[in-house]
Amino acid sequence: MPTSVLDAYRYFGPEGVLSNALSGFSFRSSQMQMAQAVDNVLHRDGILLAEAGTGTGKTLAYLLPALLSERKLVISTGTKTLQDQIVKREIPALTEAIGVHPKVECMKGLSNYVCRRRFHELQVSTARPRSPNLPLLEHFVAHTLIGDRAELAHIPEEDPTWLEIQSGSDTRIGPRCDFFEPCFVTRMRQRAEDAQLIVVNHHLFFADLAMKATRKPGVLPEFEAVIFDEAHQLEDVATQFFGVQLSASRMERLVRDAERSYAAADLVQESAPALKNLLARTSDFFALLGAQVRSATPNARVSLPPEALTTEVKSAFFELDTALTLLVERSRKHASKSESIAGIAKRTAALREDLSRIIDCLGSDYVAWVKWKGRRCTIGASPVDVSGTLRDELFHRARAVVLTSATLSTSGRFDFIRGRLGLADEDVAEFMAPSPFDYPRQAGLYVAGEIPDPRSTEYARIALKEIERLIRIAKGGAFVLCTSTRAMETLAVELRLILNSDYKILVQGEESKNTLLDRFRQDEGSVLVGTGTFWEGVDVPGNALRLVILDKLPFGVPTDPLVEARCSRLAAQGQAPFMKYLVPTAALALKQGFGRLIRSESDRGVVAILDSRLVKKGYGRLLLRSLPRARKCSTLDEVQYFFRHMQDDSVDREGSTPL
Repeated sequence: MPTSVLDAYRYFGPEGVLSNALSGFSFRSSQMQMAQAVDNVLHRDGILLAEAGTGTGKTLAYLLPALLSERKLVISTGTKTLQDQIVKREIPALTEAIGVHPKVECMKGLSNYVCRRRFHELQVSTARPRSPNLPLLEHFVAHTLIGDRAELAHIPEEDPTWLEIQSGSDTRIGPRCDFFEPCFVTRMRQRAEDAQLIVVNHHLFFADLAMKATRKPGVLPEFEAVIFDEAHQLEDVATQFFGVQLSASRMERLVRDAERSYAAADLVQESAPALKNLLARTSDFFALLGAQVRSATPNARVSLPPEALTTEVKSAFFELDTALTLLVERSRKHASKSESIAGIAKRTAALREDLSRIIDCLGSDYVAWVKWKGRRCTIGASPVDVSGTLRDELFHRARAVVLTSATLSTSGRFDFIRGRLGLADEDVAEFMAPSPFDYPRQAGLYVAGEIPDPRSTEYARIALKEIERLIRIAKGGAFVLCTSTRAMETLAVELRLILNSDYKILVQGEESKNTLLDRFRQDEGSVLVGTGTFWEGVDVPGNALRLVILDKLPFGVPTDPLVEARCSRLAAQGQAPFMKYLVPTAALALKQGFGRLIRSESDRGVVAILDSRLVKKGYGRLLLRSLPRARKCSTLDEVQYFFRHMQDDSVDREGSTPL
């Protein structure tokens, strides 16, 4: 283990290395202290929880000690956007400044890379019509060096042809594949083996961790230390990857791949009945299950209770299981003729196992659920508690772990996040740095205290009027962030009716996230209506964003099967689920939503929360205590005063602005 300890002042001090080398660098004592805390863990092993308020400069604070540590180290980020920013911008500037140039590799989830074998099978296949995008894809595969989907700017994100050629843990064959050596994923893994620093995102990290937990080969090489940025997301991501989900679409992709594999081996006639039967049994099972369990809310999970498995549904399940078994046996029979067919056998067996896990888990430590998107149904099973899994599979195995985010604490303590991640009884170092921004001067906080309770029938009508007035006061430049997709869609329609002649209304889902953000930045009078996608991980510094409206407090949906199961478990342990789980999770989400507003020292604006429970309920004080100390605005007149004078440093910083 390396023995050197970082001289943080030498690098981060007012006249330090970074001050002289990086344009725009400014001294922040909290950044220097965080870098020292990270370095201590990397050199002495252990676990660090580090909350760094917006503007602290946490990325540089963990990157510099990581680059100097000489350890095999993984940095895991919350989004691919942040991942690319670190690899393409932050690390090159930092390595140039400090004169250290370790090997760095960026690894994304396998579905971001084209599979040469699947692409070849698509090229030669006669089983389906030729894709109109095939010439563009052929040019891409012939000229790309890394095979990353991000290079295909002119093909829509949900293009069906890409789904036919993307890589994946279930489609990879391994060394026996004819395309193994030139495979983009193989080459990425080889580069990662040689790298000192590997940058990934949470989805890839936990997909890899879940595979290794079941003794399957993973994607990431062995490492000594890991740094998690946006670590507040870890419980949700771990829950996703240590669970299982299955959809008719996944079945259909398997059948399409099987058709191509069998066609390449001249076995179309022999395989056709089995594949046709599998599609029919899939359709029957999901249709019958859907008749038993259907959500009134699109894309919302609902519980899959044991009583939903009626005699008819069980019969359809057994028939589907039989159809999968037959395809496994047929594919194993012909596996010697084609590695691709051998891969189909493994995929089908894994899919059959996933289906059984979901059905068999009812009433166990997992919660089974159903989710509808349009006419498509997905079923899944999620672990109620991942704390033990994280403790055993991650924290007890990695020698050094750093968890950092702008939102890790609730009421000034790390107790909640420690409990959720399995660290309650662990020896953990803690670091907390408030944001260096002057919130009483830069930000106003308006809570609509007289608005009806969000659960009342009058709320939507009155909230719409409030939102309209706020947008007109700020003259646009607003995020309107909703706690549900249904609320977002309804609100977007209403706002376009009453504001479209004055303001451009952008809506999540109508274009890609990056396109919407680009359009929002370019038009300082626009309004963006969104949900969870824009509550966190979005950076719009400057005057383009000067108003953030949160429609309701972001409590977990009490009818969501996972939320319900976690609350029930706490109640069974004699704890109060609302105060021990729902309030702390809402506090973290509320801090994230608030954090969209002030991104630099020159930013000014208002966060408006249209939920009177924040001032009328006792728990509201706990939520307010988690937010930055912005200047309170009790009325819309005070909001208007703030906007008129928000560049005036002489305005009173305490309490409400005098009128």
